[in-house]
Amino acid sequence: MDRNPSPPLTGRDKEEKEEVAGGDCIGSTVYSKHWLFGVLSGLIQIVSPENTKSNSDDEEQQTELDEEMENEICRVWDMSMDEDVALFLQEFNAPDIFMGVLAKSKCPRLREICVGILGNMACFQEICVSISSDKNLGQVLLHCLYDSDPPTLLETSRLLLTCLSQAEVASVWVERIREHPAIYDSICFIMSSSTNVDLLVKVGEVVDKLFDLDEKLMLEWVRNGGTQPLDQPQEESEEQPVFRLVPCVLEAAKQVRSENPEWLDVYMHILQLLTTVDDGIQAIVHCPDTGKDIWNLLFDLVCHEFCQSDDPPIILQEQKTVLASVFSVLSAIYASQTEQEYLKIEKDLPLIDSLIRVLQNMEQCQKKPENSAESNTEETKKTDLTQDDFHLKILKDILCEFLSNIFQALTKETVAQGVKEGQLSKQKCSSAFQNLLPFYSPVVEDFIKILREVDKALADDLEKSFPSLKVQT
Repeated sequence: MDRNPSPPLTGRDKEEKEEVAGGDCIGSTVYSKHWLFGVLSGLIQIVSPENTKSNSDDEEQQTELDEEMENEICRVWDMSMDEDVALFLQEFNAPDIFMGVLAKSKCPRLREICVGILGNMACFQEICVSISSDKNLGQVLLHCLYDSDPPTLLETSRLLLTCLSQAEVASVWVERIREHPAIYDSICFIMSSSTNVDLLVKVGEVVDKLFDLDEKLMLEWVRNGGTQPLDQPQEESEEQPVFRLVPCVLEAAKQVRSENPEWLDVYMHILQLLTTVDDGIQAIVHCPDTGKDIWNLLFDLVCHEFCQSDDPPIILQEQKTVLASVFSVLSAIYASQTEQEYLKIEKDLPLIDSLIRVLQNMEQCQKKPENSAESNTEETKKTDLTQDDFHLKILKDILCEFLSNIFQALTKETVAQGVKEGQLSKQKCSSAFQNLLPFYSPVVEDFIKILREVDKALADDLEKSFPSLKVQT
């Protein structure tokens, strides 16, 4: 389960250990109940009616956190990763205190820390269920998604992802999010405008989890598109909605890629989920500019970023899930919008080269060593291999379907160019055939017919290597 990071502990550890030696400790820890009560009492004072009233008289409410209080509450943040401390906070009704802070405080740092502590507490199932069942707290936490402070948004996203990952309460949060359409606008705004990659990745994980849990919500977000200006009826407006999901996902993916392409997995999977429904595919390809930008981004990733010719074959084990998403989306776009300008046939050859290269690496990865000197148990090895084989099989199925679709679109001129430039050499064609046969036999047979017109010797060599083709052609 994802847990929130926190600043390092400050001093006074020695004094605290002496204090708790007399039975003041929380559970089996060395943390002091008395000290923790003091910190929580300080928080209560911050949101007390008297303090709130005095703040409201000022033109600007307090936005800075006292240094001593910040150090103390940061220590609670760190402590809350311990289950005994988290349970003690729950028993002391700390979530209600944090809810009061979030509802009334204008201090970004204090709000960030309070959400962070709740996020740590939610890592424990019993507490997660309790937090999730509190409607008022749920409303306050969702309202934090409208915050303008990136660290607070990051901690809120972490907390939501933790709750959405708990089967007992996931549906509660999905329904709450569905009841707040403005959350869609806020998430779209973050994805389309934030430069904080940590925040973008975590928000992407939340969206990915939501879509994976509830296809209906995904369809609603795709179809809604965004909000019309309040003073303009929708039927009279010719302008596009303010926010649209797919362009926002694309912008976030571009920003994440600029930092590290390895973090793209979550946004590629969001696009893959969108292609599982017709409305999602249409949302990708309906706007030519968006479809072109997504195609070009993914095309560039598979041709120049992932699983390159100078990478060791084992790199495929690290990239197999993101490659499955990328090729799945490319395949869906290719199959649905072949008339688009950005899908010109000359781009087929680089794609064929990338597809075959991944298939060749897959063959290397699936070769099992005869003897293993690793210390893992045989049962553990078997489980790991089975999981890897499962993901590789999914990737292989996607690759073969995509490759067969490209083969069907090849013209005589393109095949001649591919033979000349090496994308359709004997070795690469053999690798392709080995994976396409026997499930895509008609596609391979048609390709051989075209190849025979271009290079009869190469076609004959391939038929010798695959006798089943010679019988049927």
